[in-house]
Amino acid sequence: MKNLHQQLSCLLLAVLMFSAASAHASAIDSVRVWPTPEQTRIVFDVAAEPSYTYFTLYENGPKRIVIDFKNSKNNADLKAVEIESLLLNRIRLSTPPNASTVRIVLEVNDAVDPKIYKLPPTGPYGHRLVVDLAGISMVVPPAPVRESRVVRTAEWSEHRPVVVAIDAGHGGQDPGSIGPTGTYEKMITLAVAQRLAAKINADPAMEAVLTRNGDYGMSLAQRASQVRQARADFFISIHADAFTTPQPRGASVWVLSRSRSETEYGRALENKERLSEELYELDSRLQENGNDPFLARALLDMRRDDSMQDGSLAAEILLDQLGRVTTLHRPKPQGASFAVLSNIGTPSVLVELGFISNPHKERLLKSAAHQEKLAAALYAGLRTHFTRYPVDGTILAHQQLHKHVVARGESLSILAQRYNTTVDAIVQFNDLGSTTIRVGQELHIPTS
Repeated sequence: MKNLHQQLSCLLLAVLMFSAASAHASAIDSVRVWPTPEQTRIVFDVAAEPSYTYFTLYENGPKRIVIDFKNSKNNADLKAVEIESLLLNRIRLSTPPNASTVRIVLEVNDAVDPKIYKLPPTGPYGHRLVVDLAGISMVVPPAPVRESRVVRTAEWSEHRPVVVAIDAGHGGQDPGSIGPTGTYEKMITLAVAQRLAAKINADPAMEAVLTRNGDYGMSLAQRASQVRQARADFFISIHADAFTTPQPRGASVWVLSRSRSETEYGRALENKERLSEELYELDSRLQENGNDPFLARALLDMRRDDSMQDGSLAAEILLDQLGRVTTLHRPKPQGASFAVLSNIGTPSVLVELGFISNPHKERLLKSAAHQEKLAAALYAGLRTHFTRYPVDGTILAHQQLHKHVVARGESLSILAQRYNTTVDAIVQFNDLGSTTIRVGQELHIPTS
């Protein structure tokens, strides 16, 4: 009889334990918010496939989206979630309908129609519940839209800066490659892109346009269209490489392959809006000829050959400069079918800064000092390219070289200010090993 009581007690304990476990079949482990210019994404990382219902409260009081996670518990610190969205105000708990449900309230600024869906485990992520809220969620300075862009064969009376579009690879929900200690590629690329943009914008002869200036995602089509609308003279996409083993290391520069170029060439001819963007500055010539498709094909073909050649020339110079501050994985430019290098009329390169999968390189790529060296090398390469192969109508196409003999008390910063140029430009043009100069030293200073 005693044994029977013991067995019944064990059975009852097991039932209670099973009931407790089933009451909370899942858990909310963390919450992430990703604002982009056009939407806010909220991601709930959960321990198992979520079961949920939701409703909205837009009539009275604050506008709210209420999500009930069934058979769940909350392990996330909602007060610590970084929101930084113009659309989403707050994420908080509320009183649930029963003890086994977690009720989450999203307080929003507008009555939006939420898109809520589940995602299965993939890569570094487990089960997720995703909430997409469409609407302006962050302020991003618009890319400058130019009335015209001078092509290489045109004559133009006004001298303008060279426009360089800089693309920080990945962003938002797309972390890119992940280093051994958890470093995200998207953060490295953004840091170097912003440093490069600062150097370019400090140069009176150049101007930078960033495709993204924060941690948010952009489609390849959005990036490409933004570059065309900005009338950029050059496009550089910044990435960090990765491999399945930690041994590979070094930077590389890639250009658009001929096969990919043929694909994009055909797409541009079929898409009237894109064709108009690609041949913007030649639109009047097309209209004068009745938008002749054969003329459009011929003009686009010339633009393609010109931009591919310029991209290859720039890639060689960029590799030379990168080789001075880091190891190179490939000493020559490589051709590849990268979708981001899709603009026919814009010379383009994709730069792999190094292998984030290599522990040593990961530490370097996280270093502000190394990021500054990489940005300086990229800036030097771009300026050298446009000094050797200037775009007609730009300041660099009309610069003159001034011979200067260094006098006592002079420095590169003083000379740069006097001749309306930059220290980096003087250093690169004279191939100086440092910013130290000596009295009597002869320098050639590029000045507009």
